[in-house]
Amino acid sequence: MGSGINAGIISTGKALPVSRLTNKDLEDMVDTNDEWIKSRTGIEERRILTTEETNSYLSARAARIALERAELSPQEIDVLIVATVTPDLILPSTACLIQDIIGAYNASAFDLAAGCTGFLYGLQVAVQFIENNSARNILLVGVDTLSPIVDWQDRNTCVLFGDGAGAVVLSRVGEEQGILSSKMYSDGSKAKLLYVPSGGSSEPARYRTIDERGHYIKMNGPEVFKFAVTVMVDSTLHALELSQRKKEDLDFLIPHQANVRIIKAACKRLDLNSEQVIVNINRYGNMSSASIPVALDEALEENKIQRGDLIAMVSFGAGLTWGAAVMQW
Repeated sequence: MGSGINAGIISTGKALPVSRLTNKDLEDMVDTNDEWIKSRTGIEERRILTTEETNSYLSARAARIALERAELSPQEIDVLIVATVTPDLILPSTACLIQDIIGAYNASAFDLAAGCTGFLYGLQVAVQFIENNSARNILLVGVDTLSPIVDWQDRNTCVLFGDGAGAVVLSRVGEEQGILSSKMYSDGSKAKLLYVPSGGSSEPARYRTIDERGHYIKMNGPEVFKFAVTVMVDSTLHALELSQRKKEDLDFLIPHQANVRIIKAACKRLDLNSEQVIVNINRYGNMSSASIPVALDEALEENKIQRGDLIAMVSFGAGLTWGAAVMQW
């Protein structure tokens, strides 16, 4: 991105809970049905934490896979960034817990919260560490375990979300490779379109907040939908412009997996065909910060992405936040 040092993703990994929750399962929980969910979201099932699984547990599994593929030991990681809005604990950071689990004792470790855009925010931060020569190897985890904060009595939101973790290792890469551009945005005036009212220091847990179900996700779906289509397209085009590329140059788009109708609308405006878009929302639902790294990992495992391909990644989420990044694989 302009420093003479090129930063890029050199490996990926993912980890998903073993438990599947299908649309048929949800029919027994709330007033909904499989056809309604599929037609409006594209989701057929999602992964849900078991009692033995946690954010840090999934993250460590994904991280170990990414490290093995990068042929790096945990001690060779200089910075560990965890993009999440569902940490194991309020403090310490989940990054510190993961550092201990995998033994990355030479790394500085911190969490980053930017809603579903968290992975791309973390990517931009990681790139700058490498480009300014402050770090050589960075482990970035995009992870969210949303099922504990989903209101399973709210049929408008409980059908949407799932749990998962994706990890990438970033390092120096060759010329004409790596992250070419990225651009992040936010608009705090729209914070209450997607938020959890209670549980923070301004509204700590009380009997009242529990009775009011204030510790669960609240979302204005129609407003978020309208917002998402516009910013997905605009931020992708802006990131392409910053990389001195055009939409016609794109080989693949990896969008945040929030709603298949949002993805299709954005792709239509970007003139992309279905083969150019990585979609796995039908199997996982919205995994927030994990959506893009898990989709990237699967696309690589399936040999869809080849060396030299131009890839755009784009997301939006709570904050509201949004952004896009362009990379040459």
